[in-house]
Amino acid sequence: MEIDRLELLDWKRRVFALYQDVRASPDPFAAWQEWRAVRDKLFIAHPQSPVPQSKRPRFAGLSYYQYNPAARVLADVASLPSKAGTLPSSTSSEFSFTRFALARFPLFGLPLELELYWLEGYGGGLLLPFCDATNGKETYGGGRYLLDTVKGADLGGEADRLILDFNFAYHPSCVYDPRWNCPLTPPANRLAVPVRAGERLPAET
Repeated sequence: MEIDRLELLDWKRRVFALYQDVRASPDPFAAWQEWRAVRDKLFIAHPQSPVPQSKRPRFAGLSYYQYNPAARVLADVASLPSKAGTLPSSTSSEFSFTRFALARFPLFGLPLELELYWLEGYGGGLLLPFCDATNGKETYGGGRYLLDTVKGADLGGEADRLILDFNFAYHPSCVYDPRWNCPLTPPANRLAVPVRAGERLPAET
């Protein structure tokens, strides 16, 4: 058990360091390439990979859409009255969160918005899950994550604005192993448009 916790600590360090490098990079495309390369290494070889150990020898890496510069936006954050509640999960349990703000942004020529959720637990953390029109076919039906600061996924921002780069959207761990319990996207964060950027399910052959 102690070894498992040290392995998990190492995983967290690596992910936090990865996003620190992403935020510091002056070239979003180069940062995305490094993000992909490091994630593949972690998923293929790290003891805390969400990919089941029995499948790792055959796991060739994660699948992504092509990089799209238009999928990177700066969102204006507007405060909302705090609303406590729970988010659905991939298992029978739920996650306690507080909706506290709204991110408004243009994407592919459309004005869109997503709610921001704060994890109610030790230290707290921002979670931004979303669904879009690719779910269920090209991406996981329960949505993808863009930000999850508890786990290091933070793209940065300025004052009351957040960088939302959908090229960095990724699947929750339950996609790879149903034993993981992951928050799913609530109805308020379901976009009607397809967001073909970031991680996707492997293309059918």
